[in-house]
Amino acid sequence: MTTAQGDDRYEVRLASGEADIAAAHHLRYQVFVAEMGADGPLVDHRARLERDEFDHHFDHLVLIDTTRDPADRDHVVGAYRLLSGDRLAQAGRFYSETEFDLAPLKASGRRLLELGRSCVHVDHRGGTGMFHLWNALAQYVIENQIEILFGAASFPGTNPAAMAQALSYLHQCHLAPEPLRVRARGQNATPMNLLPPAQIDRRAALSGTPALIKAYLRLGGFVGEGAFIDHAFNTTDVCLVMDTTQMSAKHRAFYLRKGATV
Repeated sequence: MTTAQGDDRYEVRLASGEADIAAAHHLRYQVFVAEMGADGPLVDHRARLERDEFDHHFDHLVLIDTTRDPADRDHVVGAYRLLSGDRLAQAGRFYSETEFDLAPLKASGRRLLELGRSCVHVDHRGGTGMFHLWNALAQYVIENQIEILFGAASFPGTNPAAMAQALSYLHQCHLAPEPLRVRARGQNATPMNLLPPAQIDRRAALSGTPALIKAYLRLGGFVGEGAFIDHAFNTTDVCLVMDTTQMSAKHRAFYLRKGATV
């Protein structure tokens, strides 16, 4: 898979070779470790690489800045990690199963795709980079006949009270239907429905919601029940779920649109 836009500096492809993978790990270190304060057993602080034991099971969709030298490990300026349900036996479990009970999705008989480690370099945010990734992701979904997209998406910080407006709004206005309603699990699970409806300020709630989550909501996505406090990544996670067969024509046009900004 390779996509490019006219004379645009960007190219998107599935990672091919160790140079792409190392550059993706380096980007993830910059975003998740240096910016957000994450850590983990396979994080290499000396080499500035963020890795985990799941990486070799996933496809890595990478956004390439074609003006940069791959030898410098900075040619990958955006990344997505993709694991289809077809590889579940090989991987053993989905990455997000440590945080969420995915039983409804796994029992659905639908073709699943787990998304994760979505990130864009700070110098490439606010432009077309993320939409190049999304366009390529849409192609991947179509080529692999994916029906359900899901994955953990993060709020920075581990204090749910500080994000009560956003979490309550998501629970009350965008909760997944019961057949697709995954639930946060374990001792780090926390309720999202923290405020009564009368106390929710929609503008404040949306202002406090990360851009990636809002983008999925615009596409018709939902959230599972409950959030998960991930101390290792210094985040509070919700599980996003999107049924691609239920996307409206308007949503599909947005998903496949070229040259948009976020």
